[in-house]
Amino acid sequence: MSSAPPLYRGHRYPVEIIAPCVWRYFRFPLSFRKVEELMLQRGVLVSHETVRRWCAKFGQTYANGLRRRRSRPGDKWHLDEVLSRSMAG
Repeated sequence: MSSAPPLYRGHRYPVEIIAPCVWRYFRFPLSFRKVEELMLQRGVLVSHETVRRWCAKFGQTYANGLRRRRSRPGDKWHLDEVLSRSMAG
């Protein structure tokens, strides 16, 4: 028996397949079909409808985690050096 977290038990695909699909959908501006194509390139056959169901079920957890890691409006940004040359010659 696998040692998958209880949330993932009973699914056809293991957590190692489900997690990257949901993460890619929420992290990048991809459609369900694009996620399907990315997984197909890696040798995993999964339909866009299955990706949609996974995102509906597991998505809030991933979205919350990504939101927590996002930079805050008060964070400082430092710019090292900028060189600007005019095009006038």
